[in-house]
Order: sequence, then C-alpha cells, then structure tokens
Amino acid sequence: MEQVEAIVAGAGVVGLAVARALALAGREVVLVEAADAVGTGTSSRNSEVIHAGIYYEPGSLKARLCVRGRDQLYDFCESHGVGHKRIGKLIVAAAPEEVAYLEKLARTGAANGVSDLKMLSGAEARTLEPALRAHAALHSPSTGIVDSHGLMLALLGDMEAAGGMLALSSPVLAAEAGTDGIILTIGGPAPLTLRCRLFVNAAGLDAPALARAISGMPPHLVPQEAMAKGSYFTCLRKVPFSRLIYPVPEAGGLGTHLTLDLAGQGRFGPDVEWVVERRYAVDPARKTSMLTSIRRYWPDVREEDLAPGYSGIRPKIPGVDDKAPDFLIQGPAAHGVTGLVNLFGIESPGLTSAIAIAEQVRDVTAN
Repeated sequence: MEQVEAIVAGAGVVGLAVARALALAGREVVLVEAADAVGTGTSSRNSEVIHAGIYYEPGSLKARLCVRGRDQLYDFCESHGVGHKRIGKLIVAAAPEEVAYLEKLARTGAANGVSDLKMLSGAEARTLEPALRAHAALHSPSTGIVDSHGLMLALLGDMEAAGGMLALSSPVLAAEAGTDGIILTIGGPAPLTLRCRLFVNAAGLDAPALARAISGMPPHLVPQEAMAKGSYFTCLRKVPFSRLIYPVPEAGGLGTHLTLDLAGQGRFGPDVEWVVERRYAVDPARKTSMLTSIRRYWPDVREEDLAPGYSGIRPKIPGVDDKAPDFLIQGPAAHGVTGLVNLFGIESPGLTSAIAIAEQVRDVTAN
C-alpha cells in the first residue's frame, strides 16, 4: 500500500490554502479533489468579498481568523499579482430604527480589531454615494474584492512549487482510522488506496458526509449540516456606486447587497433559500423580493435592470450555546482520532479567512 504523509480532501480555496501551508512547512502533501477542476463549489459561487471582520461574535474563530486572514489575503494578493481592490463598503440603515444595529456592528467590529469603521449620517453617506438612500451608514474602508479564481490558482502554484501534488477526479469514498495512520479509499478513473499520517477533511459541503464515512470517527461529533442557497442577479446597466452597499443583515445572511467585480460589473445577492438538493439554477421569480430589498437603498433600480446570474450554496452548521454559527476546526483533541482534522461550517468569511484557517490547521497538526 502506498503511503503519503498528509492528504487534504477538497480543492476549494480553504483546501488549497491548507495544502499550501502544509507543503511550505515541509510536509509531503497530496490534495485530492472529487471534481475535475479546483474551486468548482462554494469557492467560486460567492460575492468575492474580502470582509473586514465586522459581523462576527468577538472571540469566535470567524472573528479572529477573518481579521487576521484579511490582512494576510491583501498581502498575498500583492505579492502574487492576484487581482484585488480595497474598495470599501457602506452598511446602510434605511430607517431610523436600524441605526441601533449599525452602532452594535461598530462596537462588534471594534472589539474584533477593526479600527477604521466610521458612522456616517445620511447626508455624509450620500456625499460618498449620491444615488444612495440612507438614514445613516457605517463605512468600512478595509472591505475589498478579489479575483477568487486567480487566488486559487496562486495558492495552487505555491503548493506545487513546495512539492505538493494535486489529484483531480479523485473522490474519497471511505477512510479507516488506525493506530498507524488513516487508510483512504479513493475513487475516480484510477482508484487507489493510500495510507497517510494526517488527513484534513476540507470538503466543504461534503465535509460532514465524508466525516461520517471515516471508520473510528464518533458520529455524534459530526454536526448536522444544512444548505443555504443564495442567488445573485446581474445588473445590466452600470450601477451608480463606487463601493459595496450592504443593508442591515437579514436572518441567515448579510442581506441582498450590491457587490462589484474588478471590472465594475454590479451584482445583487445573495438571498437565502434553505434547500435539500444542490441545484444551482437561479429562479427568475426571486427577482421580485430582491427588488424590494434593493429599493430600500437604491430606489432607482428597475425590474429590467436585473437578470439571473448565478447561485452558491453555503454549508451551515448549528451554533453552540445559542451563539451564532462559527467555524469548526475539529482536531484529535476533540474527536480522539489520531491524524484527523475536520473543517465544518466553513462558509463566509471563509474566502477572507482561508490563509489564517490554513495556519491554524498547520499548527494543530504540527506534532
């Protein structure tokens, strides 16, 4: 039986970052991906936003890894020529009763180490964005956008330059944990069995199912996952905004916000739709409710401005002790399986936090 030191399952942005971190630390790494390309799931179906770290419970993994990962991501993009822009965003209170929530966000962001937030009056916000309707706004200059595909290719390049290997069309079908390592059954065009000392389950939406397929993994420690589909609509005319515009958050997400890509194309989303199947087609009928949300901060948007764009599905897990859901980086100390690290609930701000998450996994597995 062939043996390799470390195997990472899932070549999304987080799996790529983890494999890169392990390879740069001198570990022998194989990154296996069920699809025939990297980043075909959640990593390529999102807003491509570099989050500042405003929304997350102080002290949570999301808060700590987002703020650290944000700075690391900007540095990585600069050093590797990855397209990005520190564009900034406004979080908008459309009515007086929403101002208290902005003030709460400002306090949360400050507690998380986001030091450049500024409360604006409606008039001050409109000075920055004249087409905006706002009673007040919270300005976040550190928020940005990134070319997610360019980022993933750069992470892959670093991993391979450090000796790591990528195997596409190679789904992990089962795993058996033992005292001398973890034995993986890998399918695809060239099925094989591999033994490794370290196995990182970074399979995103498939992470809970993969964990349940690992013999020796306590099933009660695998969280019950849910899938939140978010649809995006493309704006067919040039939007009159130079920054990202976010409303006060909605249950299950951050509200139907306006983001811009690096070419200046505007897109609105995501909304929230709880689903049980992975169907990515965008229902045109969702435009109606989306327009209602958008018009609270951009009253001049027209129905004919929006066309179905794309959708993504976020891997949701329950929060603990009535707290908001957090990233779960679950190592041997939690589940007792030597050499296994599970990554559960890696949704937003997973893209922003990817390099910081990878460092955390590297440090958990250092011995």
